[in-house]
This record gives sequence, structure tokens and C-alpha cells, in this order.
Amino acid sequence: MNPREAAELLGHCAMFDGRKPSQGAAIAWSSALNDVPLDDDTKAAVAAYYTTAPKDPDAKLWILPHHVRTLRSKIRSKRLENFQYEPLANETTAEYLARYRGQVQAIASGRVAGPSGRLALEGGPSREFMRELEAHGWDGNRTVPDSDEDAVEAEVIDMVRRSGPLGIVCPSCGAAMGRPCTTPGGSGKQPLGKPRRKPHSARLRAVRGESEQTAGERAAQEQRIREMSARHLARQDSEEEIPDVEIVEPGDAS
Repeated sequence: MNPREAAELLGHCAMFDGRKPSQGAAIAWSSALNDVPLDDDTKAAVAAYYTTAPKDPDAKLWILPHHVRTLRSKIRSKRLENFQYEPLANETTAEYLARYRGQVQAIASGRVAGPSGRLALEGGPSREFMRELEAHGWDGNRTVPDSDEDAVEAEVIDMVRRSGPLGIVCPSCGAAMGRPCTTPGGSGKQPLGKPRRKPHSARLRAVRGESEQTAGERAAQEQRIREMSARHLARQDSEEEIPDVEIVEPGDAS
């Protein structure tokens, strides 16, 4: 853009904001927009700027060269949204670059209409991909259940397939499949009890296939815990009992 074209652009801006263009402003704008031509997209960028209301209702819109550059680029990029290069067979790198740039320039300028719709992926997933899905528990294309009962049954089946402790009912607190274990008691906000961060030990043993402890095993484990607690308390008491220091006067020394 040369100073004469910049002066014409400033006159176009003046119709929106009432500015008074000068020769100095035209030289400055041509320097800031030296690689931007004066075309319909450049004038459309000015109109786009003044179409958007300012964030501050009391502020006055005043377009600058960087606004023109940014908005013009957005206008041209929008025409390339669905563009895909159309190659030729056996074309060289130089031919590819020349044809690619030519297609981009023609569509971005609006001389050639760009694709009107987005390109859609064609074909189904590969057999290897389907086998990988099935190995992770997917049973292929599922159908929509015919009734609510079928839907509930399908949901229960999905929950049973869930791996980890949440895949079974907790034998300790009775938490359902897919639900976390809870602490004893409840409140109005949490009537079933406060959720635990970790599942109960019985639930972990059950999901690992380990047998539940007998009454004797539980009693022996509780006894071991009590003995460990008693030893710990005794050790703490012994560390706290510091013997009194006997003060010997100098005259008492023998």
C-alpha cells in the first residue's frame, strides 16, 4: 500500500469515525501496511471493526493499522476453512508449492469459491482396531434396548464388568456395585454414611478372591493390634519418665 492508497483508506475510515486524514497520516499508514494491498478485503476489515461495539459504551472506536491487518487476515482465512489441496500425479516439489500457493491465493481472495462443506471421513474402522476394542470388553455395535427393563439389565451388566473393588457389593458396609464404601452412621445430607476414600479390607479381599476371615482369625488380629498399641504406649511412657537429678552441694562431698 502506497501513500496514495493509504489516503484513500483513511478517507474510507473517516466515513465511520469522522477523522480528518492528513498527508502525514497517509505516509504513516502506508509504512505500517506496506505489504497489505488496498482491496475489497481491506475495506471490509474496516467495516468489520466498526460493526463490533466497544467494550466501554462511552468509548469511541478508532481503527489503527494493526486492526486492519488482523481483521483482513481473518476474513481471508475464513474462506480457507474447508480447503484441501488437490494434488497432481507425479508432481515435483516445485510444482506442488506453486500449485498450492496458487490455490490458497485464489480461494483466500475470493476469486475462486472454496469448498462449501467439511470433508467427511469415509470407511469403517479396521479389523485390528475392532479386535482391540473387543479385547477391552466392547461387544461390537450395540442396539438400543426395547424397554426400560432391558436398559436396566444392560446397565447392571456394564457395572459387573467394572474392574477393581467397585465391581462387587461390599460385604462390610453393603455398598452397591460402582458405589464407594461408606462409614458407619448417616446424616441428612449423606443418609448412607460418608464415603470412604479407600474400600473396606473385606471388599479388597473379595475382589482378589481371598476367603473371608473367620471369627477366630479376626479375634487374633484384634489381639495383635491391642498388644502393639500397648507396647507403643509403654514405650512412650518410659521415654517421658526422666529421673530427677540429685544436686550435690560442695560441702557434702566426701
